[in-house]
Amino acid sequence: MVTFSSFRYAFKGLKYVLRSERNARIHVIFAVLALIMSILLRIGLEEWLFVVTSITLVFFAEIINTAIEKTLDLVTQENNQLVKLIKDMTAAGVLVTAIGAVIVASVIFIPRMYELVNGLIK
Repeated sequence: MVTFSSFRYAFKGLKYVLRSERNARIHVIFAVLALIMSILLRIGLEEWLFVVTSITLVFFAEIINTAIEKTLDLVTQENNQLVKLIKDMTAAGVLVTAIGAVIVASVIFIPRMYELVNGLIK
């Protein structure tokens, strides 16, 4: 079963990222919070698509960042300015993706939270 083996390898990679990368675990916490907020605030289908896509993109960026870092570590353990720059750039990719996810969450959740609080006050 080639497919089963492929999934097993993919899950090994995901497990490695989650165990070895602190930032990946932080992303898990925020992803769970976003999913809980989505349920509690009863967001619509299109908004669910944006939330899930944002979460997926952040994890994808983190996984690619980790893979590139580990590959560069294989190439050299010395202080190399180009290697440092590449690692900084891949980290920037994760940051930009995470900022995008925060913007999506803000656009979806803040108005609903405002309505909820306003409804409680009145």
